[in-house]
Amino acid sequence: MRHESRTLLLAVLLLAAVSCGTQHKARQMRERQLAAQLRLPRQSDYVPEVPNISAPVRDTLRVTDLEGREMILMRAIRDDETGEMVAAEQLDAAVVTARFRNVAERHGRIDLEFQVIVPREMQDSKWQLRFHPDMFILQDSVRLEDVVITGADYRRAQLRGYQQYEKFLRRIVTDTLAFVDLRNLEIFIERNIPQVYALKTDTTYVSDEVFESYFGVTEQEAVEHYTNKFLRRRNERRKANRQKMFNRYVKSPILVDGIRLDTVIRGGNGDFIYNYVQTINTRPKLRKVDIVLSGEIFEQDKRIYTVPRSEPLTFYISSVAAFVDGTERYKTVVISRNVEANTAANIDFRTGRYDIDERLGNNAREIAYVKENLRNLLLNETYELDSVTIAASASPEGSVQSNNVLTYRRSQSASDYFRKYISFVRDSVRREDGAFITVGDDLSEGAVRSSGRASRDIRFLSRSGGENWTALDDFVRLDSLMTEEQKAQYFRLAELSDADEREKRMRAEPWYAHLTDRYYPRLRTVRFTFALHRKGMVKDTVHTTELDTAYMRGVEAIRDHDYELALTYLAPYQDYNTAVAYVALDRNLSALKILEGMPRTGPVDYMLALLYARQGDERKAVQYYLDACGRDRSYVSRGNLDPEISALIRRYNLHAEPADDDWGDLIQ
Repeated sequence: MRHESRTLLLAVLLLAAVSCGTQHKARQMRERQLAAQLRLPRQSDYVPEVPNISAPVRDTLRVTDLEGREMILMRAIRDDETGEMVAAEQLDAAVVTARFRNVAERHGRIDLEFQVIVPREMQDSKWQLRFHPDMFILQDSVRLEDVVITGADYRRAQLRGYQQYEKFLRRIVTDTLAFVDLRNLEIFIERNIPQVYALKTDTTYVSDEVFESYFGVTEQEAVEHYTNKFLRRRNERRKANRQKMFNRYVKSPILVDGIRLDTVIRGGNGDFIYNYVQTINTRPKLRKVDIVLSGEIFEQDKRIYTVPRSEPLTFYISSVAAFVDGTERYKTVVISRNVEANTAANIDFRTGRYDIDERLGNNAREIAYVKENLRNLLLNETYELDSVTIAASASPEGSVQSNNVLTYRRSQSASDYFRKYISFVRDSVRREDGAFITVGDDLSEGAVRSSGRASRDIRFLSRSGGENWTALDDFVRLDSLMTEEQKAQYFRLAELSDADEREKRMRAEPWYAHLTDRYYPRLRTVRFTFALHRKGMVKDTVHTTELDTAYMRGVEAIRDHDYELALTYLAPYQDYNTAVAYVALDRNLSALKILEGMPRTGPVDYMLALLYARQGDERKAVQYYLDACGRDRSYVSRGNLDPEISALIRRYNLHAEPADDDWGDLIQ
């Protein structure tokens, strides 16, 4: 007994010592305001802070300036004592301390790469560290997925909690028959109803009704009688308390949602480094993105330390959308003096009749549609109505000759009708601008004279449209009820040159009634052709220019970073802006093909430098970049925003303040 007491006391003292140790570490962190850091991953082009010396690499390039002078560029630095540029060896860097980086947009997306650095003083086996990277983009802030670092002892405690909870769950009974005293139920049946007990070895199904006829009670009532209600109630309480018991046993659940990394560290002998890559979609006006890190440290379910917010990492976004040429583009358009407008109306006529009846079928709606068109043309500010040609068509019943006469009379009837409508419009036009309209007496060619907006004669020309076989052919071709064989038979008959014979033979076909019911009424149409001319225009054609709206939509799509959409508009032009869209989508060969054939300008030179840098041709890339800077000094600062160009600037020290009249120390 005394030995057990000493063991317990030793365990308590050991736990207290461990607890004091973690409390001491937490107190030290609070005093020092210890924090995790964000850092940019190492890139070979960055100037090293702590170099690891490796084999030196000396690179030189031969390029010419805009005046044709040759110069030799090498990787160089300025000597502190002499001020001269001297060749520098390339040294591999191990640490980068810069707080910003230029990143390039590709395919409308940007990859932000950074490292989460956790010093070893913040690590403990009994702790869990939860870090929250926050991204600030334009006016928005977005919390990225967390990085969680879990100590080995902390994870063991988590797993013990889950094990205890699983043990509790195993105590919950899922089979309700476990609470039924089956043995006593069987004895009851055997003693009191032996004929039912005899069914024990019989697999015959016994319904509730049959069971009740033997016992006088239902099966459910019998089972309920022999059920241990105390055990069942206790089991129900356990099921109801599952969440409560989970919270009791699992003090700190293992996180699964919104986590980029959850890793277990077993030792705290060194800094923890996690490479974090976040891809975002670009958006208009996006120039930079800031990343800030915050976090907490937990021991069991208690937060023992709030990690101070880190200094922000800034990513400057370079997008070729900034190179788009927004100059308005115009195209030449040929404007004709005379134009035509067409419309058709399904004005129905009674069989063999040609007078217009507004009450028949859908005539009221169709006639109103034609009237609206006429009124709009009469009052149009740009065009003046010269004539209206009306051609009525018929279905194939009857002879061709009779149908031609009938359709001509229907056209005349429509001309009379709508000529009277124009006379009716006369009063409203006169009230608006003093127009005076006269209508001619000829039924086939009426004349309308007016002043103001309807200032010319308007002729009504009546034409016979004949039998409308063309429309019937289209209806049959698209019909979904006729079989392919029936359609083939129809088109075999359609080859007959005699339309009367064709229609006669069709009557003998079983599908003829289908055509007459469904399509023949739709063949009786009246087609209107409006002849107009532009007011004040004398020549038949005029060449003018207007804004190319399709091209400008492509330019706007580049500004919105929707490069695929931009190409749908710009691909036919194959010009500078087309090349910009190609560059944004990394279609470098297509861009080169366009740019190499264009006159040399600052933007063209810079884009060529970018493309050759992507292809690894550093000599051409440097040459074109220096030419661009020579044409426009703004490209000196722009070059630092594009990773491909900024790497060349650092590698060859391209902006080392050369003299005014030459390239200074860069020329060897």
